[in-house]
Amino acid sequence: MPIDYSLYLVTGRDLLPEGTTYITSLEESLRGGVTVVQVREKNVDTLEFLEIARQSKALCDKYQVPLIINDRVDIALAVNAHGVHLGQTDMPVHIARSLLPPSTIIGVSCNNLEHVQQAIRDGVDYIGIGPVWPTSTKKLTNPVIGVRGVGPLLAALDGTTVKAVAIGGVKSDNLLRTLHGSMSSSGHKLDGIAVVSEIVASHEPYAISRTLRETYTAWDSCTAEQRAKPSILYTAENIKAGVANLMGIIQTTNPLIHHITNVVVTNQSANATLALGASPIMATTPEEMEDLSRVLGALLINFGTVTDKAGMILAGKYANRERKPIVFDPVGVGATQFRRKTAAQLLNTWQASVIKGNAGELGALAESQEVKAKGVDSVGSGFADPANFVKELARRERCVIALTGKTDWVSDGTTVVKLDNGHELLGDITGSGCMVGTCIATFCAAALTQANTESSPGMLVRGDMLLAAVGGILALTIAAEAAANRSDVRGSGTFLPALIDELYNLKPGTVLEKARIQVIS
Repeated sequence: MPIDYSLYLVTGRDLLPEGTTYITSLEESLRGGVTVVQVREKNVDTLEFLEIARQSKALCDKYQVPLIINDRVDIALAVNAHGVHLGQTDMPVHIARSLLPPSTIIGVSCNNLEHVQQAIRDGVDYIGIGPVWPTSTKKLTNPVIGVRGVGPLLAALDGTTVKAVAIGGVKSDNLLRTLHGSMSSSGHKLDGIAVVSEIVASHEPYAISRTLRETYTAWDSCTAEQRAKPSILYTAENIKAGVANLMGIIQTTNPLIHHITNVVVTNQSANATLALGASPIMATTPEEMEDLSRVLGALLINFGTVTDKAGMILAGKYANRERKPIVFDPVGVGATQFRRKTAAQLLNTWQASVIKGNAGELGALAESQEVKAKGVDSVGSGFADPANFVKELARRERCVIALTGKTDWVSDGTTVVKLDNGHELLGDITGSGCMVGTCIATFCAAALTQANTESSPGMLVRGDMLLAAVGGILALTIAAEAAANRSDVRGSGTFLPALIDELYNLKPGTVLEKARIQVIS
């Protein structure tokens, strides 16, 4: 029969809260919505393992849930379990298959592409990919692959019937981020999540199991709905109209934009936010992040000076939990190994809604050799095919990508928008790119507000983030054109205050008239 892997419980009696029995916890978990149970007992003798397996099998049969035995083929045979789960150093799959009944489910732990490819050749029924997050449940023998490392392994399953669950540190507060961020660029998604301590160590296993199951089901339904309905048909005109509408929302709602940004641009970023009609807060202390996540409209993380990593990690984590937009500006990410590692750590911890950068920064993020960076600047002629670059990176990172430069390119992985506004004086002032990030975050907050009435519990973030990214870029670049044409602007020193003025005075009608937009695909 088909197996529902959506909420796969791995047991661990050593994690049970004091006063809670194994059988009580297991039954509460099954009542809460667990769909598969794996009994894992690494430090007991055979007789004790057998008794635990028998009790587990009787309870799982009561709830019509498959029972999987970890490692021990003999125990699986003895209790007539539905399957076994094997690690990379356990009994080879072909030997286990020869000993077990033909219908037995066999799963294998996988940590890299070679593991997945071998599992496919071995004809396994499912794989457990991980560890996805750091975990203390068991001693790790393989490196943490991170959420962004799951997608390439899922892509290897394209065209097969092998199912996949993610394991390792998966909890209710990172579940949506895990599900959203792990989908492959080819659209291959997880079939479920394997959970240990979040359920077993809980005093309320029924409640936490129900929460996890409902979250997975909502996400799965939302993903299916998005695939079934036609993609948004963007045109230059409806993008302009959409941006104009977002400008009105900013003015009427005055959203709070939380900045964690570099010391060079703090003042001008705050002024740009105010000029657009939003309210800035520059907060970096980790202890503030949870409270701020509840009231902010959007979060901007710009690590130009990379001094507030702890705050960045928590701010993004809590923003994901509250399903608020995150704009990530990886300033100078290619300049040092530290910056590259920090960017990877941040993006594996939380899901960005928009990643904005110049060619050198986004090239470094994509590990491309086509474009080089010099400090925070991009050098060279740029990408030969920028439209395809942003589309592919958006699919990989599962968010909107905004590539800034003389021509700006924005993509959500399906549509690519080319923008040709701006002025060369933007390149003559410090932090103009950082101000773009500020503007994008402000428009993301408006897009969130616009979408609140149509929110889905299965969506990590609501609102049209492609439109928001385009709107933020257009606001700054059209304002820059107006500022540069003023008679009182005589160079970069007078251009910056004029730019803030023009942002302040920017009207929706001006955007409708001046925006130079081309929808590529």
